[in-house]
Amino acid sequence: MEFDAVILSGGRSSRLGGVPKTGLMHDGATLLERALQAARGAAAVAVVGPDPGTLPEGVLSCREEPAFAGPAAALAAGLSALDRHRSRDPRHPAAAALTLVLAVDMPRADAAVGTLLAAAAEAAPGDGLMAVSADGRRQPLVGLYSTAALQHSVADARQRGALENASVFALLARLEVREVSVPRGSTDDVDTWDDASALGVTGPPDGQGFDGHHRDSHGPGTRPGDPRLNSTLEANGEKPG
Repeated sequence: MEFDAVILSGGRSSRLGGVPKTGLMHDGATLLERALQAARGAAAVAVVGPDPGTLPEGVLSCREEPAFAGPAAALAAGLSALDRHRSRDPRHPAAAALTLVLAVDMPRADAAVGTLLAAAAEAAPGDGLMAVSADGRRQPLVGLYSTAALQHSVADARQRGALENASVFALLARLEVREVSVPRGSTDDVDTWDDASALGVTGPPDGQGFDGHHRDSHGPGTRPGDPRLNSTLEANGEKPG
């Protein structure tokens, strides 16, 4: 089964004090490396967000416009990057029928992606498949969707001026998406340092991040919720916590 993949790696990481999620570590690999591993088998992959540094050969890098315009705009940017790539590749001139959409901050997403691919192989996915956690939460950022349906939704939202700062739930609202139960913990994500600790995620290897304390550009020795950190976030127009 041929599919493309869009990995969403942007966002301000406000509740992590601005530490990029892509560089956080889990089981010896960065979260971006784990997301790329989860998307293995994709014919083409686009990583959307701030410059991720060196990527494996063939993996595309792009950015939503404007920057930090939200996940729907990021998904649109990823689809556009894949289209441009396909138009230059005579071996694969047409878009894959399916596109995997995956957020970078789920260190155990590999199991969820495998479940979605197996479900798509068993029955036609229609407009797409969306992961549902063991406790019943729908997770649109672990989904395998019809590329044509996504492109239509993006075009419609862009025409209505409803793409910027929109959620992926809003973008998918008109699609008939089938929910698929995935293994427990496979869609757990990292939004806070408490989440990171619970999932065994640590700061980047340069020592910035979480090791019992929060250390970053906001100053050493601050923790999430520390008034010194919150005042800095508010000064930057970000929401603390």
